[in-house]
Amino acid sequence: MTILGIVVFVLGLLFSIAWHELGHLSTAKMFGIRVPQYMVGFGPTLFSRRRGETEYGIKAIPLGGYIRMIGMFPPGDDGKLKQRSTSPFRSMIEDARSAAYEELRPGDENRLFYTRRPWKRVIVMFAGPFMNLILAVAIFLGVLLTFGINTTTTTVSSVSKCVVAADEQSDTCPENAPPTPANAAGLLPGDEIVAYNGVAITEWDELQRLIRDGSGQVTITVERDGEQRTLTAEPIRNTVTKIDEDGQYVPGEYVTANFLGFAPASGVVQQTFPQAVDRMGQMMEDGAEALVAVPSKIPMLWDAAFNGGERAQDSPVGVVGAARVSGEIVALDIPPTQRVAIFLFVVAAFNLSLFLFNMLPLLPLDGGHIAGALWESVRRLFAKVLRRPDPGPFDVAKLMPLAYVVAGVFICFTLLVLIADVVNPVRLAG
Repeated sequence: MTILGIVVFVLGLLFSIAWHELGHLSTAKMFGIRVPQYMVGFGPTLFSRRRGETEYGIKAIPLGGYIRMIGMFPPGDDGKLKQRSTSPFRSMIEDARSAAYEELRPGDENRLFYTRRPWKRVIVMFAGPFMNLILAVAIFLGVLLTFGINTTTTTVSSVSKCVVAADEQSDTCPENAPPTPANAAGLLPGDEIVAYNGVAITEWDELQRLIRDGSGQVTITVERDGEQRTLTAEPIRNTVTKIDEDGQYVPGEYVTANFLGFAPASGVVQQTFPQAVDRMGQMMEDGAEALVAVPSKIPMLWDAAFNGGERAQDSPVGVVGAARVSGEIVALDIPPTQRVAIFLFVVAAFNLSLFLFNMLPLLPLDGGHIAGALWESVRRLFAKVLRRPDPGPFDVAKLMPLAYVVAGVFICFTLLVLIADVVNPVRLAG
């Protein structure tokens, strides 16, 4: 089952890459740009077939893909495709410029990428990441609306017998400890809380907030054995685990708040459309924050890879790590529907990461080309307003030395993650 999970993940990875490149391909052809190649993967070609003017193929290393468009960069300042220079930086620029024209054919003069208006180039470059975003949203919504998600509910799982401060870490009742308000009120495991102090309740986060922020005697309406009953309780002040702005517990941090003394049950709950949209938005926000936090995680990742340090559960993972996790998911001893749902979440998260990563305004990423086209629009707008000559297309090729540096950083980071995924992988069970 583990091998099956890995194989299915690789297939999902290939589909995600192909789907991304399809966005670039379709919009490039729509705007009349010639595309000689559409490839999924890197390295040696395993299979290819030409359809019309484009060669479609699969390569041996499934770590990315590309389409080749004619004329990605404008000619040099002297109007030539290649300038002779001993400068290594100039050589980088002109090598990239030359590669963009190496398949130039008669009649292609009006089918070059750089000759398209900036807004068209933005669409072509944005279309790839946007396809990943569409796929991520579709999977997230589909899973949340059909399978559901493991959620903390308003059903009571257990009721504590006595009041114990959360920071005491005790499972037994100290001598002379008072009974919890929930116990004194007669709350029982299995009760579903449907209202608190007259306020209808549907989600645990809302109930938790009302309990902690309220004061005085309260009424608790529960559904028990198909009937609704109203209990009366008086919360007390106690040391409890701190929760963050998303309603998640913060381990090791405590606050003083109102306390009843029961634990909620968790279960797979099918989401309504508004709930699904809200959760999906939170996932996107978390994904963006995780991407921003990647540099701060590199020291711990290095320690985990080379010094035997602990691999954090929120540590960055690469394709190998994601494939390993996918294998573990498929091998889990849980209902098949839950395995499918969790696996689809991994694929959706991967596509969301592709979208966010590719939107970084750095070459050689799609976001770098988008930034170049937008800057060209700004330059031409200012020239028009100030009645100056059109400055012409922005020469993105001049940024290639920086692009090589960025690519080098990405490659080093990818190798570091790969080593960590092999020697000290992230596991579902920690």
